[in-house]
Amino acid sequence: MNPVSKDTILIVGHGSREDSGNQEIREFTSQWRARRPDWRIELCFIEFAPPEMNTALLDAAHSSRRVLVVPLILNAAGHVKMEIPEAIEHARLACPQTEILLAPHLTACDPILAILKRRLRKAMNTLDMPDPTSTGVVVLGRGSSDRGANGEMAKMARWLLEEGDHELVDLAFTGITWPRLEKVVQRQVTLGMRQIVVLPYYLYTGTLMQRIHRQVEHLRGQYPQIRFACSEHFGFENEIFELMDQRVEDLRAGVPDSRLPCDGCSYREIAHDLGHGHSHAHTHEVHVHPHHDHAEAQPA
Repeated sequence: MNPVSKDTILIVGHGSREDSGNQEIREFTSQWRARRPDWRIELCFIEFAPPEMNTALLDAAHSSRRVLVVPLILNAAGHVKMEIPEAIEHARLACPQTEILLAPHLTACDPILAILKRRLRKAMNTLDMPDPTSTGVVVLGRGSSDRGANGEMAKMARWLLEEGDHELVDLAFTGITWPRLEKVVQRQVTLGMRQIVVLPYYLYTGTLMQRIHRQVEHLRGQYPQIRFACSEHFGFENEIFELMDQRVEDLRAGVPDSRLPCDGCSYREIAHDLGHGHSHAHTHEVHVHPHHDHAEAQPA
């Protein structure tokens, strides 16, 4: 870290057991720095990869007057609603002289929809019969025990249906919740789809993206009469950089996000009361929540 500066923008990535995904996030960080050379941008991960979030946040707080925490995460489940706010709370207590602001995650929004639509058009162009009336679409994401996170994906699938000509746009998950990809494909084949496009709802590669491609290969063997197309993860699309830019500008302008007040404290207090605390190796002190003034809030 450099000597004390005004702002540090801290990207928070999830982290993957497969380091290729972590490397892509590091490359995203490098590209964002190149696009914004006047910004001081640092990176950390919640799990599986260094630098670890709590340590990086404390480092940024010690060397900045203000830290702008920007999650590079699509859906708001436990990581966004609990672990990131807990780390911020710990850093605020340790560095009361530093203002620490939290931006919303990327969320279900029109820029993400634009990426999905572009991915779908590209996949359709690889098919022998690019007819949307006979081509089913499956938006496939990482499942969550948080209904709000699953609901954000459901919203994107619905928007994709309403803005296109496909008769079937379904939602599936790689784990935690249902339906799974195999069941959705079975349903679409039963309903007469002759081609199926799988749209992974992932930012970067990793073990789950590798699993998705294996599943699609298995389905090709299981349904030889069906033509499958599978797109890639979102990666370095321009909309992602623009969303991250907007998160920073909104924090600096004091634009509030009122979907979950006070850095997710209410959500975390309910979750802790129900015994749903996180289980990663890092730990925090007993939950203490002093009043503090800040404009940002974490989305549901």
